[in-house]
Amino acid sequence: MRFFFRRRAVVPVLRLTGAIGMATPLRPGLSLSSVATALEKAFTLSKVPAVAIAVNSPGGSPVQSNLIHQRIRQLAVEHGKRVHVFCEDVAASGGYFIAAAGDEIYADPSSIIGSIGVISQGFGFEKAIEKLGIERRVYTAGRSKGALDPFSPEKPDDIARLLALQADVHETFKGVVTRSRGARLKGDDPDIFSGAFWSAARAKDLGLIDGLGDMRSRMRELYGHKIELRIVPLGRPGLLARLRRGGAGEVGLAAAAIPAALAGGLAGSGWAEDTLSALETRALWARFGL
Repeated sequence: MRFFFRRRAVVPVLRLTGAIGMATPLRPGLSLSSVATALEKAFTLSKVPAVAIAVNSPGGSPVQSNLIHQRIRQLAVEHGKRVHVFCEDVAASGGYFIAAAGDEIYADPSSIIGSIGVISQGFGFEKAIEKLGIERRVYTAGRSKGALDPFSPEKPDDIARLLALQADVHETFKGVVTRSRGARLKGDDPDIFSGAFWSAARAKDLGLIDGLGDMRSRMRELYGHKIELRIVPLGRPGLLARLRRGGAGEVGLAAAAIPAALAGGLAGSGWAEDTLSALETRALWARFGL
């Protein structure tokens, strides 16, 4: 439905860019705490019944993805707003989880969409320390406390437990997408939820997005040519602010799997966490050729 306004009307625009739940010195990362204030402002800034959200993320923390998704939907219901999501370079994994909060999803024809799955990554160092003549000593209270220790051989029970955990998280992700997209989903479940990703054109065929196009054109089509798109800044701390408070960042699961001993020389300064998180974030983007 097309809306007309006598005065220049404003559609708030929120840009959610970066890995989710992972901070680097130059890219603070996305989390509920980092976007909550901006979300509140976006949904109360204008009387126009719409909020536009640009998503550009390769994924990250499933928990933070879900929290952001849920907060967007809560605010949309509370304020009677329609959420228009526009995918940029990539909206994959957790990035698509957030995009699924939209009442409609549009993307550039070259956008990368999907990757509805769960992954855990790490390293095994047991043979390396054996060659170095290092003896690993671990003492735990609790039979599974040392599960998936990167310095010890993998155990079938530990792998089975991890896969079961991943399956639970995957079911949550699938449920969110199924409820959000509903009858618009057109592909077979095994294909859509396989963890694969596609170009926007193929994603549209599968029903993961509603159309191809850019934010300005779509908002003008819906709300008139006099519409003003107004960016709502996230207000996240930059590099200097992070340096002043020690530079410590959040570390993703894969980076945490790298033993702290490898970064011992930087321990305590916060740069170890920033370096490992930056590597993990870079790997997330690189997976999609970005």
